[in-house]
Amino acid sequence: MTSAFQGSLFDAELDEGQRAGQLGSLDGSARIQLSHGAWLDVVPGWLASADDLFERLVSAVPWRAERRWMYDQVVAVPRLLCHYGADDPLPDPALAEARGALDEHYRHEIGESLCTTGLCLYRDGRDSVAWHGDTSGRRVKETIVAILSLGTPRALMLRPKRAGQSGRSQRDARGQDGQTLRYLVGHGDLLVMGGTCQRTWEHSVPKTAKPTGPRISVQFRPEGIR
Repeated sequence: MTSAFQGSLFDAELDEGQRAGQLGSLDGSARIQLSHGAWLDVVPGWLASADDLFERLVSAVPWRAERRWMYDQVVAVPRLLCHYGADDPLPDPALAEARGALDEHYRHEIGESLCTTGLCLYRDGRDSVAWHGDTSGRRVKETIVAILSLGTPRALMLRPKRAGQSGRSQRDARGQDGQTLRYLVGHGDLLVMGGTCQRTWEHSVPKTAKPTGPRISVQFRPEGIR
């Protein structure tokens, strides 16, 4: 599999010392309090020198296409997938480093470890994920899903579950009922959904008709949350 992603100019300008320290600080993340006990942490450019990692994952991950029962029929999942359990070796040391840093920072908030890693490859603008909350995440009071984005920026949308299909779109807000939030998640950005977010909110990555290159979404979760 080859990628058509063009690396960022920022990464090209990093010196060797900067490349060695790839992860930024989590202490300065901008926490956004949403309604119903949900929250977001947003850290733009958390992972430096993300270009090389993107290319390595495209080649090293055993991506698979899936089919699922939806809308009273079996349909192709519009993205490629791979999942690593707590005991599975990850395909790249950078993912283990990222997961370790996130676990150390967030585990006290939920009392359990971020120990699994899921990956999605959105090949172009036709790949997407529909409105949803993680199925098992809806069965617990609170949990955390940390998303590291690599590659072409894509919109990640969030809305309260009872907001329905309508809502006022905006990039940054406190997420009161009836609002739909839009975040253009870029190369190396980190977005963490916490609190009741999987249970009281929904999120999606919509299709786009604009020419769009590939994106990899890396999700770090506690055991049993998918």
